[in-house]
Amino acid sequence: MVRRKLAINIRKTHRYLGLFIGVQFLLWTISGLYFSWTDIDEIHGDQFKKEAVLLSSFANLQSPSKLQPTVPLKSLELKDIAGEPFYWVNEEILLHARTGALKKEITEDEATKIAEKNMRDGLLVENIRRIENVDEHHEYRGRPLPAFVISYKSTNDIKAYVSITDGKFQTLRHRDWRFFDFLWMTHTMDYEGRDNFNTVILRAFSLLGLLTVLSGFLLWYISSPTVRRLVKLKRN
Repeated sequence: MVRRKLAINIRKTHRYLGLFIGVQFLLWTISGLYFSWTDIDEIHGDQFKKEAVLLSSFANLQSPSKLQPTVPLKSLELKDIAGEPFYWVNEEILLHARTGALKKEITEDEATKIAEKNMRDGLLVENIRRIENVDEHHEYRGRPLPAFVISYKSTNDIKAYVSITDGKFQTLRHRDWRFFDFLWMTHTMDYEGRDNFNTVILRAFSLLGLLTVLSGFLLWYISSPTVRRLVKLKRN
């Protein structure tokens, strides 16, 4: 009698836990299958980028210490912005490497040329717009702002992002990446920012999932006729 009541209670617990976390288990399974069957390079959009970006060579460049003698040099990077050489000084100042002219930000035309240098030939620009801020679910989250987003005419809804401050080609996004990103959110259960793998809700559902599995094993153990016969033989 005690064993029967225990089995009934475990069965109820197992059933309700299954109903509660079943949807999330389904999402984990679907997203896990998708992740394992997709090529991560295609998700990153490598098929829309040029395999090798040609590096430009420049002559008659001035020393950055002469262009800005009052600025202590901590870091320096030479950049090609629409065919013109620029120094990116201390990750905050953009200077023309020949004239020393200070450049506050790049233009739409320059951003288009930067994207063109990195993107596969044959893609046609549909429009370009400036973005100043994004939320935690935006596909450009966590990257430098402001930025230009260049949209291309394509069934894949391709968008390239270029930083306005330093003219760096940041990333590209397309339809399959967005689907991957949505499934990643359901997998991590980070419904606020998508990228946190240590959320309280994920930990809670993981523990509940473990409890569901263990209750299933326990239910099988106390309900199995085979187990009961073995226990009875052992006692005899």
